[in-house]
Parts: sequence; structure tokens; C-alpha cells
Amino acid sequence: MKDIQLGAIESRFADIIWENEPISSSELAKRSEELLNWKKTTSYTVLKRLCDKGIFQNIKGVVTSLISKQELCAMQSESFVEETFDGSLPAFIAAFTTRKRLTSEEIAHLRRIIDEHEEE
Repeated sequence: MKDIQLGAIESRFADIIWENEPISSSELAKRSEELLNWKKTTSYTVLKRLCDKGIFQNIKGVVTSLISKQELCAMQSESFVEETFDGSLPAFIAAFTTRKRLTSEEIAHLRRIIDEHEEE
């Protein structure tokens, strides 16, 4: 799948959809006005852009996701590691931990993830 990037405002708008789906486009516009101080036209413009990116669909005025927030985050993370660290997850973790120490809970969680995905 193609690389999908969202700006900060698009991400906030997408969160409204993910948290409330399925949601009518008119209800989405109302919530966007309340939460983002947007006009209805702005909501519909951004919704169309996100639908064109393949993240959401608007069928007969009902908006649902084609990609979950977790899937999008996974795609973006994979793309970042690929582009920035030549696809090396260990290089990413090494860089990350030079500025932020991992807690023992985070280390245990990472070990569980590795154990679950270890190739035999």
C-alpha cells in the first residue's frame, strides 16, 4: 500500500471518525465544528481528501474507515524505519534509547512482542 501521511489537523479529524464510526457526514461536520471550530465545508473537504487517500469511505452519507488507526500507525512506523534506518528496527531502537531510557515494564513488553514474533 502507498505511503499515507497525515498532517496534525487531518490526524485530529481522523480521530473523530475512528472514535465515532460509523458516523453520518452531517454528525461529523457538527462534531468538527464543536471540536475543531471548523465550518461544514472544511469538514467535507478534509473528509474527501482522506477518502481519496483510501483511509475512509463515505457511502450514502455514512463515514466508516477502510484502515484502522492501528493499521495506519503501523504503516507509517514501517515507512519511517525503512526510510530513516534502512529498514533496521534495531538501529531505530538504538537511536530511540540514546535519548529516552526504557522502563523495565517497556523492556518486558518488548521481550514479549519479540517472543511472539520470533521466527523458528
